[in-house]
Amino acid sequence: MPERIRLDPARPEDLRDLLFERGVEFPCGGDSLCGGCRIRVVQGDVAVTAAMRAALSSEELADGWRLACCARASGPVEVEIGQWSAQVLTDEAGIEPEPGEGYGIAIDLGTTTLVAQLVNLASGEIVAVETALNPQGRFGADVMSRTQFELAEPGVLGRLIRRSLGAMVAILAGGRTLREVLIAGNTVMHHLFCGEDLEPLSHVPFRSPALAGRHFEAAEIEWATPADLGIRFLPCVGGFVGSDLLAGLVACGFSDSDTPLALLDLGTNGEIAVGSRDGIRCASTAAGPAFEGGRIRMGMRAGAGAIDRVWRERDGLRCHVIGAGPARGVCGSGLVDAAAAALDLGWLDERGRLSPGRTEISLDGRVALVQSDIRELQLAKGAIRAGLDILAGESGSAAPRLLLAGAFGNYIRIESARRIGLAPEWAGDVKAEGNTALRGTRMLLLSPSRRSGILDRLLSLTRHIELAAMPEFQDAFVQRMALG
Repeated sequence: MPERIRLDPARPEDLRDLLFERGVEFPCGGDSLCGGCRIRVVQGDVAVTAAMRAALSSEELADGWRLACCARASGPVEVEIGQWSAQVLTDEAGIEPEPGEGYGIAIDLGTTTLVAQLVNLASGEIVAVETALNPQGRFGADVMSRTQFELAEPGVLGRLIRRSLGAMVAILAGGRTLREVLIAGNTVMHHLFCGEDLEPLSHVPFRSPALAGRHFEAAEIEWATPADLGIRFLPCVGGFVGSDLLAGLVACGFSDSDTPLALLDLGTNGEIAVGSRDGIRCASTAAGPAFEGGRIRMGMRAGAGAIDRVWRERDGLRCHVIGAGPARGVCGSGLVDAAAAALDLGWLDERGRLSPGRTEISLDGRVALVQSDIRELQLAKGAIRAGLDILAGESGSAAPRLLLAGAFGNYIRIESARRIGLAPEWAGDVKAEGNTALRGTRMLLLSPSRRSGILDRLLSLTRHIELAAMPEFQDAFVQRMALG
């Protein structure tokens, strides 16, 4: 069943911050544009606003649904928020360590989720794991919305993420002797944590002079750990390609591979790398949050109540819902499945248009996709596929093996990705690699004497390509928006 929580505001006030602390996210930054932060009021009174009437049907409003971003209450309320519980992808692959003592922590600082692993430096064993939603999510689901907020309110997002990670580290430490904390994240997360200027990343050509790795001591960032604990944020590659992709290259063995590999990290910011020990090309493309349920009318994270799998059964659709309760929304893998099945049924054409007379694709219960949802999927899919094809074409060698990283890449069905044209025809062997950013960071944590050499070699092999500046990217993007 969805989780019910009680909120008891001390005075009449917005419930937004209270709800975010309990897992509710705001894909459009709380501007009431997307309707993606719905909650259901079980007890108490939350008034209906004009923004809620614009985003929700009269039936939904009558059933207690409200928008969390503009919800206000003057007394105790009880709401359901189980649909926003998140499944955070960790990684537990065994890694052979260099001889060491004490403990270290590897952190994947994602735009959406945070994962921190406490590691025994002598054995390589993962002792404990802490996960959380990125608290910056209340200011927008994607890196560009957070960049704009940072320019308007400098320092707020940096202090917020340092405080959150510091709390996770303190919990993991639990009195143990910590030697080092190693962090990977995309370029915007790197700049926010490290206090670097985001202005260069707010406009074309999206180049920042502050891509280097950074070192801090705990006292500098006010962490409740020994003051001299070393915290290192790994270097970025360029533009919006951060150390999360660099760590992924480590995890997947790009610098040692004789055959070409392609790594695709699907998220709000799609990061792509293609290459081998002979050279690597990388790029990023703004996929938007569609693959994580953002900007989809009934989109949500892969948690309780999410439709995560859809398949054709005779002349209709069948759905799998996470958890035992009713369907409340659809996550990224379910979205891709639904589009693929709708193509097979003729409910959707390759241009992304619903068939004549059809206004929605009904999935399960009240959950359905509308035309604007398909358009969001096409925009995300077109950007990713165009980037993949251009980098693979520039490699000038045999078709690379495609590796999918991140939570979405871990759960997506390859057949559905192929059907809508997200997975290219040249990628004969597609493999889900899990959380490569976290695994690569842990590998570097356990290789202190070789770390600099590993990073220097990868950075020397890797060339960052600015897709947005390439005329052929725009043409490819338009062409790849077609489904199938």
